Amino acid sequence: MKFMTILIAGCTLLALAGCARENPPATPTTAPAATETAAPAAPAWRDAFAVDTTTLRPEGDNPYFPLRPGHMLTYAGSEDGEPVELIITVTNRTEVIDGVTTRVVEERESKDGELVEVSRNWFAVDPATQDLYYFGEEVDMYHAGRISGHEGAWRSGVEGARFGLLLPGAPRVGDRYYQEVASGVALDRAEVLFVTESFTISAGSFTNCLRTEEISGLKANERGYKIYASGVGLLKDGALLLKSMPR
Repeated sequence: MKFMTILIAGCTLLALAGCARENPPATPTTAPAATETAAPAAPAWRDAFAVDTTTLRPEGDNPYFPLRPGHMLTYAGSEDGEPVELIITVTNRTEVIDGVTTRVVEERESKDGELVEVSRNWFAVDPATQDLYYFGEEVDMYHAGRISGHEGAWRSGVEGARFGLLLPGAPRVGDRYYQEVASGVALDRAEVLFVTESFTISAGSFTNCLRTEEISGLKANERGYKIYASGVGLLKDGALLLKSMPR
């Protein structure tokens, strides 16, 4: 704010002189500069996790991803106008990755009835915090019934890759973390947006759901949203929705 300079004219009676004179101009004043309060900076993306990997287990109960053999979820939706089906299965297989015994979780994706991708993902859970860590994946891409590539495959401990955090056991709004740490191959990261969302689909109605935004660290404009229900798992992945309750 600016202040105007004010000239104060005053008359001073001088004894025996009978004349008046103008006082000198008042010294201009300036308002102190307004202080702007900056918005708090968003927390940094965590890409390293202080966890004792010797305590991690291939089976456990992250609230939003039960890591139990036999847990299976089926999703349906459409992409580019074609029907898509995704089946996620927690298998009874384990594999040692980067010195940790992990659980193999298989994902099978079909588009318009044709298999397009099979991935075998490696997970381990911290029994103390229920944090679920991601150690990489083997990927088989398919075309016309044959394997055509392995895009996106990575393994913690190989070529500088490190495990990431797939899902925290006690998520808080604003949490930001890398799910994959494989430079040039896989750098997905996630931010917790809500932990009390309600969501209704054909499989049922759910409350206190977790919503995350996932962002690719390799493709600036690639991002998507996921919704999870406690005790069930993933409800929505982009355009894909859970078809029925897990069995």
